[in-house]
Amino acid sequence: MSSSSENPTVTERGGGKDRRDDDGGEKKEGGGGFMEKVKDFIHDIGEKIEGAVGFGKPTADVSGVHIPHISLHRADLVVDVLIKNPNPVPIPLVDIDYLIESDGRKLVSGLIPDAGTIHAHGEETVKIPISLIYDDIKSTYNDIKPGSIIPYLVRVVLLIDVPIIGRIKLPLEKSGEIPIPYKPDVDVEKIKFHRFSFEETTATLHLKLENKNDFDLGLNMLEYEMWLGDDSVASAELTESATIEKQGITTMQVPFSFRPKDFGSAVWDMIRGRGTGYTIKGKIDVDTPFGNMKLPISKEGGTTRIKKDDDDDDELEENTFSAMLK
Repeated sequence: MSSSSENPTVTERGGGKDRRDDDGGEKKEGGGGFMEKVKDFIHDIGEKIEGAVGFGKPTADVSGVHIPHISLHRADLVVDVLIKNPNPVPIPLVDIDYLIESDGRKLVSGLIPDAGTIHAHGEETVKIPISLIYDDIKSTYNDIKPGSIIPYLVRVVLLIDVPIIGRIKLPLEKSGEIPIPYKPDVDVEKIKFHRFSFEETTATLHLKLENKNDFDLGLNMLEYEMWLGDDSVASAELTESATIEKQGITTMQVPFSFRPKDFGSAVWDMIRGRGTGYTIKGKIDVDTPFGNMKLPISKEGGTTRIKKDDDDDDELEENTFSAMLK
């Protein structure tokens, strides 16, 4: 059906001669006749159909980019695309083509076929899941370092099949930033013994956490286990709020107790003032500007020994001992 702006051309038969109607009467040519009424009728119907049907191009916008999961190995992004369909019939979303780049360099791309249908006179938020694998990024671009924050640009092209109009492409863009996380370094700064006996020894472990990222870490939880030699002497899960500033160091005091008589030679070597190896493994739960992260912490191969503050062995239980790192 032609649009309302086009008037159909109607050709009359008879070469301009008079024509008689079924009743034998004569019908004159000219304005106000039958053909003019047909033209007006077609014009009115065309406008009504166009107004009622109202086929038009859909619109789309990237309404948000979320990071539901981020770790040392990958970041999962969800791109929300809001699509509005002004038409009275559903329209199929044929394909979604996406690309994420940083400073003009491709990080990841993909194609989602048969992405669904947009309801008539409705709107839908289509979610595009994308995973960034950090090892792939770092192996391709050597200048992207762990701990840094990089800019990104999401490019999305929607291929939509619209009745009457045909297939159209809707290109979209959204920019932002994403981190390349670096796990914090953990070390034993010192151990203070408060009560020392072979049956039960109580102490405070001073852990040093170093944040090598270019963003703050809001500490929610610390879970750790510590070994002296082959003996696990302490483990705990602490829910303590603290902020580890970017490129900064935070010290945490962790109380613990153990029974020296239950352990092997490594503990006795430490008690005698000899060096012994220690290992710390665990994880921390932190909040970041990009979402929550669970990051591992580990320190293997460290060496520590007890140094008595006073040389008088008779005052052993009353003195404070420190584990001094070699």
